[in-house]
Amino acid sequence: GTMSTVTEETVCYRHPGRETAVSCSNCGRPICPECMTPTPVGMRCPECSKQKTKVHTVRSMNQTVTTVTVTLIAINVLLFLASGQFGLGTGGSSQLFTNLGLFGPSIADGGEYWRLITSGFLHSGLFHVGFNMYLLWMLGQMLEGSLGSKRFFGLYFASLLAGSFGALLFEPQALTVGASGAVFGLMGAAFFQMRARGIDPFSTGIAPLILFNLAFSFIPGLNISIGGHLGGLVGGGLSALALIAIDKRRLPEWTGYIALAGIGAVSVLGAVLVSGNTTGIGFG
Repeated sequence: GTMSTVTEETVCYRHPGRETAVSCSNCGRPICPECMTPTPVGMRCPECSKQKTKVHTVRSMNQTVTTVTVTLIAINVLLFLASGQFGLGTGGSSQLFTNLGLFGPSIADGGEYWRLITSGFLHSGLFHVGFNMYLLWMLGQMLEGSLGSKRFFGLYFASLLAGSFGALLFEPQALTVGASGAVFGLMGAAFFQMRARGIDPFSTGIAPLILFNLAFSFIPGLNISIGGHLGGLVGGGLSALALIAIDKRRLPEWTGYIALAGIGAVSVLGAVLVSGNTTGIGFG
């Protein structure tokens, strides 16, 4: 038989006379050396490299892809400044907390459903906002680039809503604030994203980080919403598993948005259902 059979797949799509073993990492079309544009995510064909912002270094990649992360941090910091809660610890309450914090009775009796989202952007002290924003920055750098900004945005909100559901499930009568649920969701997502890529989360510091933060949640007297943390972790983990499954099956991008919206919708429904409870399933 002949040694080399030149098929459609092995010749450059722009230069049919040239054989090549390299294909575009975005659209999969075969490309010859002249048509290759190196990017941090593999070789791209001229069309695909034009489509995206031209990416040459990991650094410029981070600058082009963490828009959502930076915007979320900015909103959190601005609301923190607006709340006037500048103490290091927790305590005190501002008008913003009263109007926007997560509080079961206001949702059950007053129909104030916005609290499920707004509570995730308020913080009760410098340590609270600082720690959450540090984690959001670190995890955002890790996830927004690999997931893409739109899916990262969806993942963040699905986690935030799952965190609100968890917090109300455990303590419906407590006034809860903080981005911790969403941040725990990102931790859960990072854990599964790493496993999907064959990286051991326990060797990178992400698994110890989750375990440390979870253990921290159970320390009595710190006034930390265990339900919010666990809810966010479950929501973010499920969101990541759904996106990984969708990518594996090469399903269209919109199916990912539907999965994330579904997790968010179930969280909202659950939160509304438990918001009228007088007791939660809290510890102690």
